[in-house]
Amino acid sequence: MSAGPEAPEPRWAVPPVGGWTADDLDTLPNLPPHTELIDASLVFQCPQTVFHSRAIGFFSGWLQSLVPPDLEVVARFTIDIDRCNRPEPDVIVVDGGVVQDLNRTRLPAESVQLAIEVASPESLARDRETKPVKYARAKIPHYWRVENHDGRAVLYVFELEPSTGAYTSPGIFHDRMKVSVPFPVDLDLTAITARRRAADSQ
Repeated sequence: MSAGPEAPEPRWAVPPVGGWTADDLDTLPNLPPHTELIDASLVFQCPQTVFHSRAIGFFSGWLQSLVPPDLEVVARFTIDIDRCNRPEPDVIVVDGGVVQDLNRTRLPAESVQLAIEVASPESLARDRETKPVKYARAKIPHYWRVENHDGRAVLYVFELEPSTGAYTSPGIFHDRMKVSVPFPVDLDLTAITARRRAADSQ
């Protein structure tokens, strides 16, 4: 019995000379959801973990109730940094005026007051090294990185130092985070994984 025809290999778009641009994310067909542009290269997302999903829901939900009226929380939305960089932070806090146009597919980096990345094993290097440099150059005042350390959420907080244009770290938070900028936030980080740990203890 002869074998059937082999499945065709997937066809990937060939990048133009100089790489892709921020505008290409809106026009390239069949891109996977949440594709980012980093240094003119397309970055595809790996399958999302439960921790990643819970952390995004936790911060987007709580921050929406805490932000001042002139700010808005948006989850998993790309921002324009420059022609070759259009990353997608997991959660951003932006000036409310920029989200009045409901047809927008990206937001300007200068409107972002806080960018949050929930790190996964495949994104850890980008979230620790690449993206903070780009966010700092775009003058995003605050950057938070969330990591899963043995089933517990750890939050690394960074603030932009105007004199150097680089981020400094005022603190690392494990069980509870309490900060006063960019607005007062006091949250129980254990709630991100509390359900999983409760199930394990039964």
